[in-house]
Amino acid sequence: MLETYTEENIAFIFSQSTLNVNLINTLCALESITDIQKDKIKRNVEHLEAVKEFKKLDNTTSIWTTEDFTAIDAAITLGKTKY
Repeated sequence: MLETYTEENIAFIFSQSTLNVNLINTLCALESITDIQKDKIKRNVEHLEAVKEFKKLDNTTSIWTTEDFTAIDAAITLGKTKY
């Protein structure tokens, strides 16, 4: 974890979350999902949930401000239906 989050750090973390969202959506769209794929979905859902909880140094204030979590929340919800 970083000691402080700059605007650039926050933007990077948020943009990289799209990789998790895309993986979850791709795997969930498959007709048949293996146990290994279910585990990947679960790990990516858990990662997105953890990212949403990132806090500043005060350990109470979220690092997030105006980010739109619609796609992330949808991927979390969808992913949880598949494992």
